This record gives sequence, structure tokens and C-alpha cells, in this order.
Amino acid sequence: MDNKKKYWKGLAQLNDDPKIKKLAENEFSEHLPLDKFLGDKEISNMSTSRRDFLKFLGFSTAAATLASCEAPIIKSIPYVIKPDEIIPGVANYYATTIYDGRDYGSVLVKTREGRPIKIENNKGCTNARIQASVLSLYDSARLRHPLKKNKKISWRNLDKEIKLALKNLDNDKKIVILSSTLISPTQKKLIKEFGGEYNNVEHIMIDSIPFDGILNANQSTFGIRALPKYKFDKTNVIVSFGADFLANWGSNEYSGDYVKARNPKSGKMSKHYQLESNLSLTGSNADKRIKIKPSEQGYLISNLLEGINGGNVDDRLKKILSDLMSNKGNSIVLSDSNDENIQLIVNEINKQLGNYNQTIDISNPNYLRQGDSSKMKELLLDMSSGNVGALITYNVNPAYTLVKSDKFIEGLSMVEIKIANCLYFDETAVLMDYVCPINHDLESWGDANPSLGEYSLKQPTIAPLFDSRQFEESLLFWTNRSDYYNYLKNFWKNKNVNWDKALHDGYFNLEENITLKTNSFKGKLISKKENEGLELVVYEKIGIGDGTQANNPWLQEFPDPITRTCWDNYITISPRTAKKLNLKNWNVSNGALNGDLVDLTAKNINLKSLPILIQPGQMEDTIGVAVGYGRTSSGKAANNLGFNAFPLLDTKLVSINKVEGEHEFASIQLHHTMMGRDMVKETTLSEYIKNPSSGNYREKYYTYKGKLPSDKVTLYDSHDLETGHFWNLSIDLTSCIGCGECVIACQAENNIPVVGKEEVRKSRDMHWMRIDRYYSSEMTKEIGKEKDISAIEMYADMEVPSDNPEVVFQPVMCQHCNHAPCENVCPVAATTHSNEGLNQMTYNRCVGTRYCANNCPYKVRRFNWFQYSENDQFDFNMNDDLGKMVLNPDVVVRSRGVIEKCSMCIQKIQELKLNAKKTGQPIRDEDAQTLCASSCSTNAIVFGDVNNPDSEVSKLREDERAYDLLDHLNVRPSVFYQTKIRNKS
Repeated sequence: MDNKKKYWKGLAQLNDDPKIKKLAENEFSEHLPLDKFLGDKEISNMSTSRRDFLKFLGFSTAAATLASCEAPIIKSIPYVIKPDEIIPGVANYYATTIYDGRDYGSVLVKTREGRPIKIENNKGCTNARIQASVLSLYDSARLRHPLKKNKKISWRNLDKEIKLALKNLDNDKKIVILSSTLISPTQKKLIKEFGGEYNNVEHIMIDSIPFDGILNANQSTFGIRALPKYKFDKTNVIVSFGADFLANWGSNEYSGDYVKARNPKSGKMSKHYQLESNLSLTGSNADKRIKIKPSEQGYLISNLLEGINGGNVDDRLKKILSDLMSNKGNSIVLSDSNDENIQLIVNEINKQLGNYNQTIDISNPNYLRQGDSSKMKELLLDMSSGNVGALITYNVNPAYTLVKSDKFIEGLSMVEIKIANCLYFDETAVLMDYVCPINHDLESWGDANPSLGEYSLKQPTIAPLFDSRQFEESLLFWTNRSDYYNYLKNFWKNKNVNWDKALHDGYFNLEENITLKTNSFKGKLISKKENEGLELVVYEKIGIGDGTQANNPWLQEFPDPITRTCWDNYITISPRTAKKLNLKNWNVSNGALNGDLVDLTAKNINLKSLPILIQPGQMEDTIGVAVGYGRTSSGKAANNLGFNAFPLLDTKLVSINKVEGEHEFASIQLHHTMMGRDMVKETTLSEYIKNPSSGNYREKYYTYKGKLPSDKVTLYDSHDLETGHFWNLSIDLTSCIGCGECVIACQAENNIPVVGKEEVRKSRDMHWMRIDRYYSSEMTKEIGKEKDISAIEMYADMEVPSDNPEVVFQPVMCQHCNHAPCENVCPVAATTHSNEGLNQMTYNRCVGTRYCANNCPYKVRRFNWFQYSENDQFDFNMNDDLGKMVLNPDVVVRSRGVIEKCSMCIQKIQELKLNAKKTGQPIRDEDAQTLCASSCSTNAIVFGDVNNPDSEVSKLREDERAYDLLDHLNVRPSVFYQTKIRNKS
């Protein structure tokens, strides 16, 4: 099936903006002044160095003999006494658990010479934030020692004073422990024992994004206040009302399970409907996305229940109802609403469809969200009335995340003893009497119980970097005990768990059961109502999330998959609503994106000068804002970035007014344009079943031998790749959900620098891997000419799909071409071809002519405009001794003036070869993994040796869906793609 869709990266490209055309025609968007390009300021009047001379002039073949390159002098200091478990140059792996009160993962931690440097999957799935958490370990903004009234105090004196103060409290005053959701059995046991030591102790858990609606509804319906386990891999139909379950809603495992039910080779794919206001990551992957206002969700869910019971339904629900009724027991209906009544109706829908105990398992609950907002409201009242004698916070920041944070701050003045247990001197910690720095997860012992019967252990992979200690240790000290390690070990040994095996594996299962009771439906159906004015949706970005890791520069520079912007939050608004309110985005001369500013007003809330970002797919008369920004006490990477949207969490209606000024976005959306070629190939499931090659149309070209496909037409011989290994990478566009986990994994493994907002605006981002996000439109200029549509009408039709476009994600890295255009133009042979099909960079040969980047059709080569380490201008992790501890010693840190790119993780391949030589065993295909492939939770990326006929990648290469990106160029890349397939039946 020939694909007639037009793909575009943004509205500016869709509207044929001349500035964007100029940007696409020029490889480098901004001219670099001579005084900034050549040498240092102190020697700007001196003669230019040979290296800078060649770099500036792009000297051709003479560069090979004239250029000389310098490398930093680094001294190695050996161990005085080497630890037994450490072999210099050899990585150790430890199974442990990451859980920050929100994101959970059973992981393997790679350490080098005692330093954790990389997080990989162990059991289940991770996400971008878990992958990036290794950098947070080395955050110089972490608390370094305990504090009393913002002054340093010893742990001995702190413990003595706290125990005395807690004992001297009036018996009628509460001691409240306020924490994030806890899933550790030993933590809960310690808190219970703490309550036995002191009077009137209460434990309250809160979540930054509340889940009270669904938790309370499940309590009412089934007698258990927990999330169910959704089996997306068992479903035929998924209907989601706003729940972004592929990004932040629920569990990380959902993404992997979701893709398992969408394998076109099986001839079956789940049908996914998404009804939402913001264009979410989950909505962008849906087969059918329906835009609705937030106020319509309750009515539509009620109407769906009426339809199941034989009533009439809204036109938007007719096909959904039909599919649900045809797939009883094989569907899932879910909602992100925090309204208990709406969640009760959702429960009744799933009950009547027979989904419980089939695709929804409430008898195997998920414990990752347990916060209780009603108890938090009671706490605020108790604090303001003086009923709370001591408040002990752990892993929460209510002064920042609470909707009514001002009430919390006021109430603190009525509390006698205020103790914070936290990683950072955050917005809450600055208000407390005592601040106890806690260990990072990678420095800690612990356990976790994410769902019924599933457990994992946590072990330290490095000794604490600062004078910090675990919260569990503090609870023990305050109850006149110590040594949490033995406490933890004995706890599980008493339950007959094999401690050594469990610690080695990182996880274990126990047989457990719970008793459920099913109650009758207590919800009230909601009638249709119209709201006037702008409705608000508050959401989380997949990178920053709720802001817990806001000071992580990897996550700040990680572009949002949908908007493709970083280092910011903003108001998302639909094109039509923006036009109605005279709000605009525009591109400046170098292609960077700017936008108008507005003031936002809601009940008792006024936010000034907020940027707007026009977002195709946004529901008309709604706006979206992301939480996690607007930090004031987090660290240099996060402070004063964006605005705090948590006060808006319960807000339904807002108004915005345009004000003077403009905002500069750090947008990667229009960088590295591919000149309008057919990058994405797609088809439908029904067409694929008829013809597996559907959508994968291959152009043929006229030659003296007749019409031939591009791979049969060549001007020069190919490399001999039939002997030995030939490494290839397959990317399945159907399985790729655009989450970006691979981007962070690549950055961690390959020492990719963070360049900051200003450099991103100049198209100088350094990620080796990017995930292009394309919008589709059915109208093209060719169709317009064919149908003789007037230009005005044609452009009007092209504009309409932008209101709700289909979306496809395409990961792009160096394609390792076997007819590589970059290799032919490098004057110093810095980029060459290996006998295993890899395009390699020799950094100390590179003189920075950038001919290769200019000649690369995929725009995947990155130039080091500056020295990003040891440079105060780029004050991120590579600029201090602590942050450098995350660097991978197997990958060189590149210097200023050289090109870098994806190496296909050559260091991992070389490690496999050395191990194979040592053991005398051949390399197993499953052991050969790039980091993007091993981190991908959906298995969209597969790496291996195509010369091995039994390898998975070899079989994928022969699949009818396989195609090369820009195949008409015949550069014969070693990276290939599988066509995108949607279930449109």
C-alpha cells in the first residue's frame, strides 16, 4: 500500500516557514564569531594554532599532515590495598532496587572500581527517571551532614536532642510521620515499633499526584484500598479516559505488557482508544484518539455504562461500545480521574464486562500508590490548631507539592519539633528545626513489596558519599537500637527466605492471598454539562515527573517526547484556541522557537508571564501545564526553571491574558530536518494481514538494465562483510512508544555531555540518539494538485489534521552506513569503516572540519563546540569532581573541536570479544547488546549479528516489514526499521 500521508515535525514545517527551509538547507544554524572560535580570549591577538586554523578553514587533504591533536594528561593512581571483589578495568554488577516514593524498579547496577555508573533492567521495566537516578547519586546539591536550625550538628547530638524532645512532648499532642508511599515491609514495621516507643504516633502517606479517587473506589467496591494489576498483554480492547499509562500513570511494567499484545505477526493487535484533552505519550500511541474536555470525562464514562446496559450512547462512543461488547473479559477500561464517583462507575463497567480476574486482577494489587489526601487535610487542621507536637517528614516535600502549601507552611509554626529526612535541602527542609540527610538508594539497604507476593531487596553499591544515613537507621537510633542491615537480614530469615539467593537475584516471590468482598454499585451517573471558559489539565512530563529529580541535568535536557522541548514547562494550547486568543509561536533567524507570554488566573491563584506552546492534538478550549518545575531550593540545574504548577492541581477553570514579552524555548522539535523525505512507512493491520509488505513500498529507478530498486544500483563496490561479524540494529516502529528511556541509557553509557538551554537553542544538543516525533496529515500538495483544489482550500485542509494528528516516533542514531557518505569526505581518515560493518570515529585524528556532519543525510553527528568538562560555562556533572564519578572509563570524554556519534557501543562488543577469547566460547547473540537495546522496555530495538542466520536480528532483516531509512540514497545502513502498523479495524 503506497503511503499517501504527509509527515511534518511541527506547525512551522507544515506551513512551509521560509526560516525553517533555510535552516534545513544549512547544516549549522548559527555562525560562530571568530573571537569565540579561535583559541582563548587571552591569546586572541596571538597567532592561531594549527588545529584551530584547520578547524576554521576546513583545510582539505593538507590537514592530514599539518594537524596535531592534544589529549589531556591524566595520571592513574593504583590502589594501596586492592579490594578483593574489584579488578581494575572489569565491571561488577549488583542487583538492587530503586524506589523514590514514585518510580519503582528492580535493577542491575554496573559499577567500575567501586563507582556505580549505569542502571540496567533486572526484572520488569525501568523508565528514563530510573535510568537517570545514577547521576542523582553524585549530585553536589545533596545534603552533606545533619543540620539544626540550618547549622551543622553531629549525629550523636542530633539523636540525643530528638529523643529527649520527643519524650518531653505532651501526651495529648501527636507525633506525625509524614512520608511518601512506603512499600518496604521493614520500614512499616520500624514505624510501628517507633509508635510503641513514643505516645500518640500517627503515620500518614501522601503522593505528589494523588490517586485517592481510584484507591477509595476500590476500597468501596472490593474492600481493598490499592490499585489493581492491569494485564495489558491479555487485552483485545483498551479504553483509556486520560490515563497516561505508558508514561506516568501506574506501573512501569505497563509499557512492556502493552506492546506484547500488539505484535502484528500474530495476526492480532489490541485495539487502543484514548479519550483525552492533552496529547499524551499514551494518546500518541493509540489506534484511535478522541479529544474531549476534562469536564466531559464523567459524562462519557457514565454514558458508556448506560450503553452497556442497553441505553443510547454518544456518537463518539458507539464504536467503542461495540468493540467492548464483542470482547467481554478481554478488555480494560480505565480513567485518570481523581473523582471517587467516576472511578466507581469505571469499576462497574469493568465488572459488567467481566474483566475482573481476566485482564484486571484486583486480587493481586499494586502497592505503588497509597497516599491518603483526606488524612493530609486532617493533618493541616491539626497543625493549625496546635495538636501536632512533632512532625517527622520522610521523602516528601509538602511545602512544594501540596496544593495548599501555604496552609502547611503556616501550620508548621504551631509545631514544636520539626524533623526532615531528605536528600536535598529542599523547600520543606529549609523550614524544619532538624534536617537529617538520607542515603541515596544506591547507598542503602532495604526491601520492597511493589505488589502482592512480589518482593525485591536493596543493597548498597557504594559507601555513603556524605555524612548521611538511612531513615531506617534513624528510626532505630530514636528507639535506642542500631544496625539496620542485621534488622533487615533477620526479618527475612525469620520468614524462611534464602537471604543470599534473594540478595544475589534481587527479587523473590512469596505465596500470599487476600480476601476480597464485592459490594454493589454505589456510584451516581453524571449527566452532560457544558463549561464556559478554558479548562485546565495538570500533567507530568515523562522526564521530570513530579520534580523529585528536578536537579538532574540529564532529565532537564531530555526532550519531552510530544513537545520536543526541554529545560522548561509552559502552557500547551491548541492551534485553534491560540488563534482565537491571538497567541503565537514563531521561529527566529537561527530556527529557535519563541512564544508569547500570558498571565493565568484561577480562583485565588495568579501566575504571571507564563509561556505558551501551541500543541497539535490539544483539545480546543483547554490548556495543559506540567508539574515538577518552579523549584526554589533544589540545586543549580533546577532552581528558577519554569513555574510551580502544583497549586493548580485541583483547579478546573482558568483564564489567560496575553501580556508583553516573549519566551525562548529550548526546542529540539525542528533540529536535524531530513528534507521532507519519506522517513516513516506505515500501514494498517488489515492491510498487513493481506500483504506483509504493505506500506513498505520500494521506489524503483530507471537504469540501463531497466527499473531497479536502489540497493541494486551502485557506483562502487561494497565492503566485504560476509565473514566474521556484521552488526545490525533493528527498530520496530510499532513497538517504539517514544518514551526516551534509550536516550538516557545512551547518555549514561557514553559520557554524553549536557550543554544547557542556550546551546540547545543553537542546535548544539549532543545526544547521540534522538527520537523524532512526526505528525501526519492526509492532505499533501500533490493530492491538492491532482484534485485541482485551490491553494487556499488546500492549505486549509492541510491545517485541519493538525488539530488531532496521528503521531509516530522514530529513534534515529548513526546508521553505520556501508556506503557511508561521511567516510568519503573526511580529509584525515578520522571516520572509517570496520570489517564488522561499524562506522568508527578516531577522535585524536579529528580536526573538526565537519565535512562528515555536512555530508551525513541522517544528521546524527555531533560537534563539540566547547570543552564541556572543566568549563564553568557548562556547570553540570562533568564540571565537578563528584559529578565526574558517573563517567564510564571505557568511553573517552571527547575534547573540544571533534565530532562524535553513536559507536554502536563498541566498548561492549569489545568486552564480549575479550571474554569469548578467554573462555573459548563463541559470542552468543543475546549477550551482544547495545545500551539502547538492553534498556528498551518494549523490546523495540534489537541488536545482533546478521551473519548469524539464527540471530533474531538476522530474521528481522529478512522480514517483509524491514526497510532502510532514506533507502533511495543507497547508503546501505546497518540500522533498519520495521514499518509502523496500526489497528484500524
